[in-house]
Amino acid sequence: MADFNKILDAGDVDGGIINVVVEIPTGSSHKIEWNRDLAVFELDRIDPQIFAKPCNYGFIPQTLDEDGDELDALIITDAPLTTGIFLKAKVIGVMKFVDDGEVDDKIVVVPADDRNTGNAYNTLEDLPEQLIKQLHFHFSHYKDLKKAGTTVVESWGDIDEAKEVIKSSIQRWADK
Repeated sequence: MADFNKILDAGDVDGGIINVVVEIPTGSSHKIEWNRDLAVFELDRIDPQIFAKPCNYGFIPQTLDEDGDELDALIITDAPLTTGIFLKAKVIGVMKFVDDGEVDDKIVVVPADDRNTGNAYNTLEDLPEQLIKQLHFHFSHYKDLKKAGTTVVESWGDIDEAKEVIKSSIQRWADK
């Protein structure tokens, strides 16, 4: 398997088109994580089906968030994407998120070339309000059966805020 952190970088952050690797498809309750030490995908746990992912979930190569893992991405598509693929993705915002007291932000992206939607999603405001509510609810409660109250969606940020989060994560990667 390719080591995504060696063959890919974060992409064109200033231009708003980044590289994202898919870990978890929409609808999956399998918590699949990239193990950067082994350069493989690893099944971390199986979550209750009620907390299946409401969107595809992945990471941005050569980044480190404040929690020590690669920076997460929420990938909005009409159908699930396969674990292990990467895509050029357009940055449309950021979900400011805290998990058990640690910053664990999620960059919100869509495919850079989405002919199915006619590239209709360019900002968070373009997404259906119901989807934003579902994402907010999911990430506020998905750990409630194990340890209630440990996850908090603090706010949603625009493209510029998302780019700053990505740039900080790239710098953390470079400094490691």
